[in-house]
Amino acid sequence: MIHFSYVRWKNFLSTGNTFTEIQLDKNPTTLIIGENGAGKSTILDALCFSLFGKPFRMISKSQMVNSVNNSATVVEVEFSIGSREYKVVRGIKPNSFEIYQNGILMNQSANARDYQKILEQQILGLNYRSFTQVVILGSSTFVPFMQLKARHRREVVEEILDIQIFSTMNMLLKSKIKVILDDIREADHQYELMDSKINLQENHIKDMKENKDKIIKQKQDIIEENKKELQKRKEKENLLQYENMDLLENIAGENKVTSKRDKLKDLHFSIKDKHSRSQKMIKFFEENDDCPTCEQHIDEEFKCKTIDDKLKESRELNEGLLKLTDEMSKVDSKLKEYKTIANHIRNNEVLIAQTNASILELEKYNTKIETELSEINKDTIGQTDIEKLETFKINLEKVAKHKSKLREDKLYAETSKIMLQDTGIKTKIIKQYLPIMNKLINKYLTSMEFYVNFTLDENFEETIKSRYRDEFTYASFSEGEKMRIDLALLFTWRAIAKMKNSVNTNLLMLDEIFDSSLDGTGTDEFLKILNTLSGENVFVISHKQDALADKFRSTLKFEKIQNFSHVAT
Repeated sequence: MIHFSYVRWKNFLSTGNTFTEIQLDKNPTTLIIGENGAGKSTILDALCFSLFGKPFRMISKSQMVNSVNNSATVVEVEFSIGSREYKVVRGIKPNSFEIYQNGILMNQSANARDYQKILEQQILGLNYRSFTQVVILGSSTFVPFMQLKARHRREVVEEILDIQIFSTMNMLLKSKIKVILDDIREADHQYELMDSKINLQENHIKDMKENKDKIIKQKQDIIEENKKELQKRKEKENLLQYENMDLLENIAGENKVTSKRDKLKDLHFSIKDKHSRSQKMIKFFEENDDCPTCEQHIDEEFKCKTIDDKLKESRELNEGLLKLTDEMSKVDSKLKEYKTIANHIRNNEVLIAQTNASILELEKYNTKIETELSEINKDTIGQTDIEKLETFKINLEKVAKHKSKLREDKLYAETSKIMLQDTGIKTKIIKQYLPIMNKLINKYLTSMEFYVNFTLDENFEETIKSRYRDEFTYASFSEGEKMRIDLALLFTWRAIAKMKNSVNTNLLMLDEIFDSSLDGTGTDEFLKILNTLSGENVFVISHKQDALADKFRSTLKFEKIQNFSHVAT
């Protein structure tokens, strides 16, 4: 049960910057009076705004803010459910929305819409429409149950009977069925894929068995061809090795020849130097009669003899140089021959290295093929591929079982969905309660001296018959008669709610129902019904102060002072 304790507000509508607080559980019956515009109905707007974020009357959000102060609008309501105490605080300018449980602010990480859902679905267990059908009955913007569309009537009754959970479950089942269908499509795809893999693997194994001998023959032929090529390359390598050995023998005397050339070169330089000195001396004596250094006369006989000796020496040196040059030419020719042989040896060594590398590569390749051939011979029936095929078949079986389970889940979900539809469990429950509802409605109508047989069917369409079996509709009656029907429905919903403990609450608010729609007799009968209620806190807003004041346990009077609404003390 929802037990409302108080509601208070400030800077709300015509209320100023001081809180107006109304105790909601103080008296069983309270009459709210005041002149037009004094703020009597503000309590309805404050209560609805605090709980649902919108007022009872058709008032915009900007209009709810007091036009004088134009800020700091705050509405608070406190209630308890069992041992848990709640306080809801809403504000405008600045905007705020807070829910406290046992004095602790509840997590506000959710957005405002989700936060509201928590309040309505997890705490209150009712929404705005249900609240305004079982807690508030008004005369202005209130839409009575009989004027609601069929689907909205059903929603109200479902909430009162606490069977909205089936609608939620139905929505969840729809989402679940969608997921299951997606999973089935994926499982079908996986099944087809795995089946295709099995076919491919089976064909592969078949081809392997058919082509095994062919593959073995091909690899054996490659090995034999490689062996022949290896023999050729090894023979080539050997020939190059032998050739280099012979060539090395041919250049065995290279060092001696090089040494001889060095000696000949030194001798050539020495002879050439002597020849140059002889020529200089011959020239000196031919050109000079006196010594240029000591200025003494050179003896002619000495001069001629020296010239003859040097000429003879020069001729002998020239002959030696010619012989030496010829010998050096022979030596250079020999060295050139050695160089050509050495280059040939180096080229052969490069070829030997290349040939040896190709031999190693070919031997490595042959070893690889021989290993493959050994594996093929060892795996006589393609064991690896067979194991892979078996794995595919096991996976296919798993996918098939998964598909079967998904289809079972789909069947169960669809069956449950049918049961949770409006024509399923909910309709069955509603049918069980309809006789009770109709009995209560007629009981309350009789209590208000309205003698008709009022019946709602499972679609919540009404059938109304007079004592004389004349049929009517809700629209056929006067406003006073409609009000009696509305009140009878209101009390019925509250009685059913108490039975189900769904939207059961201590609070009932009635706005100006006596002022125009109920005559004196109807009013008296209605008040009798109110006095039979236990554990209820009923608030009635009315202009009929004189006629009703003595019929209520307490009275609240609203008045305006300097354009601000107050509760008179």
